[in-house]
Amino acid sequence: MELGAFSISLNVKDIKKSKEFYEKLGFKTLGGDMEQNWLILKNGDTVIGLFQGMFDKNLLTFNPGWDQNAENLEEFTDVRELQKELKKNGIKLIQEADETTEGPAFITLEDPDGNPILIDQHR
Repeated sequence: MELGAFSISLNVKDIKKSKEFYEKLGFKTLGGDMEQNWLILKNGDTVIGLFQGMFDKNLLTFNPGWDQNAENLEEFTDVRELQKELKKNGIKLIQEADETTEGPAFITLEDPDGNPILIDQHR
């Protein structure tokens, strides 16, 4: 099962302070919008998202259809196919994608320790 590009999405208290901190660790801005309180930062192949006021907890994020540079992949497994496979494997989903549509969609689930996972397809 190919889930797509991986990143961790961090729930931050002060996005400016967090950005400055991670820049000192060598991260550079890949995308996002500081005015909307979210940024995507990258260091090598490591991608983190900084989100102020958008999530309750930090979460693991996978993006089907993207590589680690947020570039479109020619081939990928659609989030709705991932959803079907996860459900077949007995994984309980918190939010499901509408299987009658195409294009952008997301699903959410939690691991056994309550860590939230977002599988977020942007295309």
